[in-house]
Amino acid sequence: MTISEYIKNINTRYKTGISREHAYRGDLQNLLEAMLKNVLVTNEPARIACGAPDFILTHKEIPVGYMEAKDIGEPLTGSKHKEQFSRYKESLPNLIFTDYLDFQFYRDGEFVTSVRIGEIAGDSIRVVPEAEDKFREMIKDFATHSLQTIKSASKLSKMMAGKARLLSTIIENALNSDEQGKSSANTTLHEQLSAFQNVLIHDIDAKEFADIYAQTIAYGMFAARLHDQELETFSRQEAARLIPKTNPFLRKLFQYIAGYDLDERIDWVVDALADIFRATDVDGLLRNFGKSTQQTDPIIHFYETFLAEFDPKLRKSRGVWYTPEPVVNFIVRAVDDILKDEFDLKDGLADTSKTKVKVKLPTHDKRFKKGLVEEEREVHKVQILDPAAGTGTFLAEVIKQIHSKFEGQQGIWLDYVENHLIPRLNGFEILMASYAMAHLKLDLLLQETGYDRESDQRFRVYLTNSLEEYHPDTGTLFAGWLSNEANEANHIKRDTPVMVVMGNPPYSIVSSNLSDKQREMVNKYKYIDGDKIKEKGALQFEKILNDDYVKFLALGERFIVKISEGVLAFITNHNFLDSPQMRGVRWNLAQSFDDIYIIV
Repeated sequence: MTISEYIKNINTRYKTGISREHAYRGDLQNLLEAMLKNVLVTNEPARIACGAPDFILTHKEIPVGYMEAKDIGEPLTGSKHKEQFSRYKESLPNLIFTDYLDFQFYRDGEFVTSVRIGEIAGDSIRVVPEAEDKFREMIKDFATHSLQTIKSASKLSKMMAGKARLLSTIIENALNSDEQGKSSANTTLHEQLSAFQNVLIHDIDAKEFADIYAQTIAYGMFAARLHDQELETFSRQEAARLIPKTNPFLRKLFQYIAGYDLDERIDWVVDALADIFRATDVDGLLRNFGKSTQQTDPIIHFYETFLAEFDPKLRKSRGVWYTPEPVVNFIVRAVDDILKDEFDLKDGLADTSKTKVKVKLPTHDKRFKKGLVEEEREVHKVQILDPAAGTGTFLAEVIKQIHSKFEGQQGIWLDYVENHLIPRLNGFEILMASYAMAHLKLDLLLQETGYDRESDQRFRVYLTNSLEEYHPDTGTLFAGWLSNEANEANHIKRDTPVMVVMGNPPYSIVSSNLSDKQREMVNKYKYIDGDKIKEKGALQFEKILNDDYVKFLALGERFIVKISEGVLAFITNHNFLDSPQMRGVRWNLAQSFDDIYIIV
């Protein structure tokens, strides 16, 4: 097809007076395919309602460009499409906006050139002959674009954030379409939102879920690429294979992401995300990023940079701020010293001694009430838990400090990690992206220490709400994966003799953890020596006590009291130290612990 034939075809439709944007798509697709012999031009009408660009150009199944079309004569500048165009320019490196006559070309968000191949004259459209050569050159340049190798951590984080923002918007729109009955037959996204609401965050809405889900996919691919030894190739299918078996939840999620059941409304942008990583040596880039930032933890700094680009408000609302390394280092060293000095454990956090506990296991034997049988097991004495693990900063610091005691003993270290370290490090995290980052950080850190994993023993960091115990399985695959994580975590919550609880739990005066059982966690703080505290502002008193950090204090206290010994080391809001409404907290902690150290 020639440009003259293309203009003739759309002119015929235009003159009817009833044709709109969608009517001309087939003509543009035919023109592009005639001009680009080795490029597949795909018109994606099923995805339009969710915010995907109208055309995707691919070469050997790799996306090379995107095109967004508006109705003939509709302005491509101005406020009407500003938000959508800005989002696409930030997210898609090779892009054309068009009204079928005017074509505006952008690369990496920057305007390159434009050409008009047709003009409206009265009620007809005529070709602009002198524009033909320029148009052919522009389309050729557009279709032969290849992503340049990404060598800057800042550029990678910005490109990841752009794709993740776009993915989040499309997921949110898809969920809203499902809710309104306008969706395709694929309802897996909505099922996953429902499962997330049932199992993890009950009041999460479509936008919040879309943000978390998009971040998790972005960082899941990030983790997979770090394990990729074949830098020339990378795809969502390969990512599913590369996610370590030590993280079963993320591995199962990516088997869905890689498979045929992935919602077609998002598969194209996941593939586009894979293109970014195919152009990046993530492992080499992170090594350089660590040197350039002069930080020993480039992972968390990269995550902060990503979140600042993705959504600065979300970064603040989720409390994803970097806990200064000297603070974490000090707390871990202090706990190590206390274990040595106060509990007569000469190896402190590195202790390998064991103790016996009784655990309840399910049984079909009807002689046992509630279908549970009690069994005695031997477990490590110094079990460590971060109940708000985030990206794993505290657990990583524990590994670093223990490893420092094994210098020159590499053979012993490898056996120690497998048999005496991984079985004692426990973490709970409620946000999928942070959870994925924690697994990634621990994996990379242990590799740096020379630990070459031989088994598939998982890291005991679980995707769960620390402040809940029971998680129903709603029958879907995603719900099953979440429930498995939560139920594994329940073994720690119920059976593990946790001796060290440490971390930086969230502060939230407007708590979302307000179920009856969660409120019960702080009931004891309403009493002093058996007498109930009487406050004039009952509602405010209740609100203050239900701040999430108070619940985490109660959780940590419960773990230590349960075995009658241990250390609780938190970074917390200071309000519990002097607030009159918190006097019950102070009294109870004083009864539970022999010594309390406070640094302000």
